[in-house]
Amino acid sequence: MSDMYRFSAGSWRPIVLRSAKVALVVGLALNLINQHEALLGPPPLDWGKALLTFCVPFFVSAYGALSALKDRQDR
Repeated sequence: MSDMYRFSAGSWRPIVLRSAKVALVVGLALNLINQHEALLGPPPLDWGKALLTFCVPFFVSAYGALSALKDRQDR
């Protein structure tokens, strides 16, 4: 069985919530940096890039939290 399944269901909710908060803050900052013209002016917003800009920090944060839990359980 995969190591991913050893985590209890109770450990998923805090990870998802924390990762969502990180994605919101980092995603907003990166979108302001990368697409400030579209956010503040007439060029159209690239919704694909905007979505990915939120997804990447979410998955990086979640992966980091899950890796830390796995390392902690392996001790």
